[in-house]
Order: sequence, then structure tokens, then C-alpha cells
Amino acid sequence: MYKNDKVIRGYSEPFKLKILTELTTGKHTMSELYKLYSIAPKAVNEWIQKYNLKDLMNTSVKVESKDKISRTKVLQKEVGQLKKVLP
Repeated sequence: MYKNDKVIRGYSEPFKLKILTELTTGKHTMSELYKLYSIAPKAVNEWIQKYNLKDLMNTSVKVESKDKISRTKVLQKEVGQLKKVLP
């Protein structure tokens, strides 16, 4: 092979659905799937769009402790009070 030769991979429909199922069930994260199956991130994003599973795009989980939540509420209250005081 030459230096500029690109490998073009084709994936079967059952394989694509298997990957998307593993993603939706939470068995693997996107980054794990990329590494495990040597899949390009762009390919998985295209499959998500193709099968209209846009809720999988850019999913993130935010974990907060009770202390952080209560501190955020206190800060928001203080900001509100300061806005009332300032012209």
C-alpha cells in the first residue's frame, strides 16, 4: 500500500444496528465503541442520523452532589439580590 491510500470500510446493517443498540442500552459509551470496533466517530454519528436516533447525539450526564446543588441555589439567590440592589 502507498502512503496516501485510504482504507474504505463498509458495515452491514445488522452491525450498525448492533452498535446503536449497545449505545442505547448503555452497554458501551461512544468512545468505547470507537476503540472496541475500530469505528470512526463520524460513521457512528451518520448511523445515528440515518436511523433517526438523534437523542444519542452529544449525550452527557451531569452528576452533582447535594452540597453543590444547595450552594448553587444560594449563589443564585445572592445574584438575584445583587441585581435588585444595583441600578
